[in-house]
This record gives sequence, C-alpha cells and structure tokens, in this order.
Amino acid sequence: MHNEDKPVQANDQTTPYQVLGEAPANFIQDIITRDLAAQKNNGRVHTRFPPEPNGYLHIGHAKSICLNFGLAIRFGGLCNLRFDDTNPSKEEVEYVESIKRDVRWLGFDWEDRMYYASDYFEHMYRYAVQLIQAGKAYVCDLSPQEIREYRGTLTEPGRNSPYRDRSVEENLDLFARMRAGEFADGTRVLRAKIDMASPNLNMRDPVLYRILRSTHHRTGDQWCIYPMYDFAHPISDALEGITHSICTLEFADHRPLYDWVLDNIDYSKDAQGRPEQIEFARLNLTRTVMSKRKLRQLVEQGHVSGWDDPRLPTISGLRRRGYTPESIRDFCDRIGVAKANSLVDKALLEYCVREDLNRRAPRVMAVLRPLRVVIENYPEDQVEWLEAENNPEDPASGTREIPFSRVIYIEQEDFMEDPPKKFFRLSPGGEMRLKHAYIIKCEQVIKDAETGAILELRCTYDPETRSGGEGSGRKVKATAHWVSASHALDAEVRLYDDLYKDDGQEESGDESDITTGLNPKSLERLTSCKVEPSVMGAEPGSRYQFLRQGYFCVDQDSTNSKLVFNRIVSLKDTWAKVQKT
Repeated sequence: MHNEDKPVQANDQTTPYQVLGEAPANFIQDIITRDLAAQKNNGRVHTRFPPEPNGYLHIGHAKSICLNFGLAIRFGGLCNLRFDDTNPSKEEVEYVESIKRDVRWLGFDWEDRMYYASDYFEHMYRYAVQLIQAGKAYVCDLSPQEIREYRGTLTEPGRNSPYRDRSVEENLDLFARMRAGEFADGTRVLRAKIDMASPNLNMRDPVLYRILRSTHHRTGDQWCIYPMYDFAHPISDALEGITHSICTLEFADHRPLYDWVLDNIDYSKDAQGRPEQIEFARLNLTRTVMSKRKLRQLVEQGHVSGWDDPRLPTISGLRRRGYTPESIRDFCDRIGVAKANSLVDKALLEYCVREDLNRRAPRVMAVLRPLRVVIENYPEDQVEWLEAENNPEDPASGTREIPFSRVIYIEQEDFMEDPPKKFFRLSPGGEMRLKHAYIIKCEQVIKDAETGAILELRCTYDPETRSGGEGSGRKVKATAHWVSASHALDAEVRLYDDLYKDDGQEESGDESDITTGLNPKSLERLTSCKVEPSVMGAEPGSRYQFLRQGYFCVDQDSTNSKLVFNRIVSLKDTWAKVQKT
C-alpha cells in the first residue's frame, strides 16, 4: 500500500466530489443495488480506476474516473487508484504523476489506496506456475506472427501450437529460465491452454507472459518477463478486494478470459471475495481524437505544444484551457452510463463549462483587435472611474471601477465605413453606446495615406448619456465594449478551434495518417490585445468572461509585462441549437 503521496489541495480550490445525487441512475447502479440486497461480497462495494501510465489522461478517462469514484461515494464504498504498469517499454514516471494530478484536480481522493500492478508481480508469477502445474499453461516457441497465423479467424478455428503438449516439467523449467533471462525477447511466451476452436478468439490459448527487456520505472531490471493485461487485471482486482471491476465495452469479449483466470488459480489465501467485470460504453466525442496512441503521436511529432496543449482533450489540456473540474463532472453526469456505444456532441461539453462559468466568472472588458478612438470633446487630462458590475449572475460579487479617458480602444469589427443596412454599430455619422459609459458619435475617419488602412476614429461624446445617470435614457441600437488606452494592459489572446474538423480520424487505424484532417487554423494568436486594468496581477488559471467575446483563462505563459489568455469557449451556445433541431 503506497500512501507516501497524499492528495493535496488543487490550485483552483477544487471542491471534492461528495455526492452523485444529480446523476441519473444507470444499469451499473442497478447491479450494485441488487448485489447489496443479496449481501454479495458481504455488503461491500469496492471499485478501482486502473490507468496504464503510458500517456496523459483524456476526457474519456474522466468519465471512468467519475464513474468509479462516484459509485464508491454513492454506495459508501471504496475506490482504488491502480496503475497498470505491465508494459515498461511505454511507461514513465511523468505519466504516473500526471494521472495522480488529474484525479485530484477532478475532486477525487484515493486516500491510502494507491497501487501498482507491479506490486503483484511475484503473486502473478506464482499463479502462472500454478497453471503450468495444473496442465493449463505452456511455454510456446512460436513467433508473434506464427501465433497470429495459428489463431484462426472469426469463421475458422485455430490450430494447436506444436509446443502445446510439452510436459509439465519441461514447461516449469522453461518458464523459470524465461524469468532468469536465458532467452531473447520475443523467442518464447507463456500461453494459457484453453480451446483453439473457441468462437471467442480471446480464448484461443491467449498469451499470459512475454519476454521483454526494458527497465521498469519501479522494479528496474528485476524482471525480464511481464504479464499481459488480461492476466494481470483479474489478479490485481482479486488481490485488492475489488467487487465491481468496471471496464469499457471493448473488454466485453475479454470477460470470459477474466473469469477463466480467476476460476483456475488459487488466490483464496491472498484475497477476499470474487470480483465481477462489468462493461459500459466508452465516451466518443465529435471532432475529437480519443485514442491515447494518436494523442501521443500528435505530441511526439510536434503537431501540438505538449500533452497540456489546450487543443487536446487531455485533462491537463482542458485544465490549461480553463475548463473547471465541476463542468467536466457535470458533463460526465449528463452523458450517463450506457451499454451501447454512441457519439456525444462536443457542444454539450462546451455547454457545461458555459453554465458553470456564467455563475462564477467575473466580467471584464477586453479588445482583441483594437481600433483607436479619440473623443475630441472629452478633456485631455480627465479620467473618470465608472462603476461596473462584476457578475450579474452573482449579486455577491460586487462592483469594480473602470477608467474612462479621452482615448479608448474599440473592436475593429464594431466600425464599418460603408455598413450594410442592418449594421447598428459605429459608422461615419453614426452613434453607439459604450458599455458602462457614454454614447459616442463618429465624426471623422483617419486613414493611412499610402495604404488606405483605418488608423483611428475621431468621435464626440454626449456627456448627458452616462450609464446610470439622469440623462442616460436616450437609446441607440448598439452597445460595445472598450478599454481606456492609457490604462489598458497589453495581452496576447489565443483563440482555439477544433484540432480536427470531422469525426473520421478516430476510426482510422493507420499509424501514419495522424496529420490527415488536421485543422491548420486550430490556433490563432492575437498579440496586440488590450484588457482593462482590473485583471492586473491575475494568476494563471484565473477565469473571466470577456464581454461579447467568450470565457477566457490566464495561461501559464503569462508574465508581469504581458498577460496571455486562452479562450475557453465562446459565448455562442451551440448545444442549445442542437437541442432544438
């Protein structure tokens, strides 16, 4: 049992997940309820989240985390964090630490129940010897390619290995020599002796152990043989007292092997009870790659900046982009738990973060593409501090003061020199209200003499139209955000779009096609943005609603001289439109 790394408070004051009262009931809850009524497992409920530390977790893993820890919370049980570290060639301590960080950030606590499959390597070896002694496992010298050829197909039975009838004594000797390192990688494996004619290909003498010389992140070079997942998984569950082993749907065909392992080894002295494997549908999200292998390719080939790139669906990427753990848990609750695979619209995930941030994110004004405006009838040396509400959805959030002066910035898109009929923002001779401030009128457009580009606008303001003042009743059809030029903070804003624009990438199995369908406009950097001074000193992870622009988060690249913001999500609610169609 490993308790040297106790959970700590997350940086953004994450609230631990206490109840699942809002989540709809599902078939797994029904199974557990029946088991408890029948006093199965002596009334215990014990689940586990068992990631392989070969990459960073993504939103699909978040569903499994919420499900496993959430069920334990709902039924007063326990949930373990267990690392499936049986393939050292792809596993790293970095991934272990990232997984622990992600589980904590989502609000869950494994307390002192952190385990590794490598904790049980000696047990697994002993159980493998038991199978050999019972005539239920043998050492096979076929190459990986030959094993595949002998395996057969869905319509044709497999063929017995020529090494299947080795004696128990020879198999025990060869397996011990495999462990001792006498044979080269890939030259021998240990296989279960089940049924080469089984309609389930997973039962056609599956491989239990392979030779693999690769330094393990915990056991070093102590082992040169490693168990396969299908052998390690049920044994780890049994030794930890797991009652309900919840897996994704692709493991349904592996369940007979899970049961076969437990039926044919004697673990009664080492464990309590018998675990049961239950499968549920994994999360598939539109326009999102959910394959850890392909995510790893994107990172290692440099198509993204790292595992925490805000365009990725990794939990660390979502966290850096500005998603809240509450919004992700809400999303996982809303999609529910099903027995059949389906595709969830990404718009629902965006809806969940909008709903959460609408209640908590302070409102500020930021101009992403600045256009300079000089208010000619406003005194040059005057500054007014105007009152603005921090969040209309949260009365307790109070107000702040924002400076107003002679020179301001507005968005370039809020002015058109030759506007169409229904353009209600600023145009030559036209008027527009400035949020929390005054109505201004465009008097003159200043252009570059050579290029014709608009450099600035010369405007006037109506001093009787200050927001909240006695003369503020005059109406105009448009209100725009702005910032005072002399008070504005410089900022870089990163606007994100889908990394892939369609859903085809996830289904492709070609290792070399990861660039197919990549969106070249998935990231746009705006480097000349201006933000109101109230955000000065904002820490990385701070979230805001930029009026009319969306929700934004301070990125870790921010410095004292220049803030960097990631757009979390736009204000546009695409999920509402999906619901109406």
